[in-house]
Amino acid sequence: MASFCKNDSKPVINGDILLGQIKRLSEEGLDGSGGRTRLAASKDEKKGRDLVVGWMKELGLDVRVDKIGNIFGILPGVSGNLDNALMMGSHIDTVINAGPYDGCYGVLSGLAVLRAFKEAGVIPPRPLAVGAFTDEEGVRFQPDMLGSLVYVGGMPLDEGLASADGDGVTLGQALEEIGYAGSEEPGFLIPSEYLELHIEQGPRLDAEGLRIGAVEGVQGISWWRVTIGGKANHAGTTPTDMRHDAGLAAARVITSMREYAKDSDTTLATTGEIAFEPGLVNVIPSKAVFTVDLRDPDGEKLALAEKALADCLNRVAEEEGVTVASEHLANFAPVKFHPELIQKVEDAAARRNIPSMRMVSGAGHDAQMMARVCKTAMIFVPSIGGISHNPTEHTEKEDLILGAELLLDVVLDLLNG
Repeated sequence: MASFCKNDSKPVINGDILLGQIKRLSEEGLDGSGGRTRLAASKDEKKGRDLVVGWMKELGLDVRVDKIGNIFGILPGVSGNLDNALMMGSHIDTVINAGPYDGCYGVLSGLAVLRAFKEAGVIPPRPLAVGAFTDEEGVRFQPDMLGSLVYVGGMPLDEGLASADGDGVTLGQALEEIGYAGSEEPGFLIPSEYLELHIEQGPRLDAEGLRIGAVEGVQGISWWRVTIGGKANHAGTTPTDMRHDAGLAAARVITSMREYAKDSDTTLATTGEIAFEPGLVNVIPSKAVFTVDLRDPDGEKLALAEKALADCLNRVAEEEGVTVASEHLANFAPVKFHPELIQKVEDAAARRNIPSMRMVSGAGHDAQMMARVCKTAMIFVPSIGGISHNPTEHTEKEDLILGAELLLDVVLDLLNG
């Protein structure tokens, strides 16, 4: 029980409203195949933004939008000092053909915490805020976590707004079009603490039968786009030893990095995009463009993986007689969250007699950006089967509500402290 609350007015999560809002938001951007697609600053994401802003206004929150399109709902406290605010949040943009929870759960759970205070008639001792950050997924505009990166000063505002999608539309233009080019300067509210509740997006909690993960940090991420130039020729008349096959060269790089990852205990390597030119069944590819996603919780090992990729590209170029060019799309060092907040998550779970585990996030999150400017931690609840970024993404309703209740517990603990 927080000392600023009367015995009969402790804030309580309204689970029915939380689940209802998750379901309602998941209906925006339905793509006809069981998933939903709400790319950043798209018309479908605008509908999601409008929903969230409407719910914020229903609670009487002070709603503000900054120039990179981040949305914030602020509940004033006894102290009006925003520098001492406690923020929760995540994002509502999705990948293509996504599940219902990734990102949205964190925003709506933060909103559920603020609703708990409003419904209990309790004024927090300091401001509480919930944020919905722009373009966390990095699908339409790069890099990922773009909104929170600009927010904490890791990328200039002009550079973020100039990021363009595949059709040449900039983020700045897209935000203007949907009406979310806000007036606040990014970073206008730097909180004292930031908490992000999220589904795990991995299999560990589900496999071990645990309901809560106290996240210690986020592994490092390095994104590359590789372009290989070869020579187009007839697939039936060109001898194997006379080919300059961009497709084969790409395949060699991809498989080599997979073998590198298998030999490592922590490094991950993934190719998620690939395209050949001219793209004909009977023509040797003259060009291959593909991505490489490298991840590791250890910064030195991530650097070694980057070197392994560079060495592989040079070797393949020489052996296959092709040209190689690489572009670094994103580079985020591993992040460690604040020990005090991690412990508070564990303590809150223990008070509810719920076993928890410490873990490192394999996915990137806005929290890793916020950790640059304030105390930060994350809470995970299980993803059934470890599935995410997929229409079959699922977390049990009881765990969704439990996560929000635990988030509220940590918030009350911090406010009481």
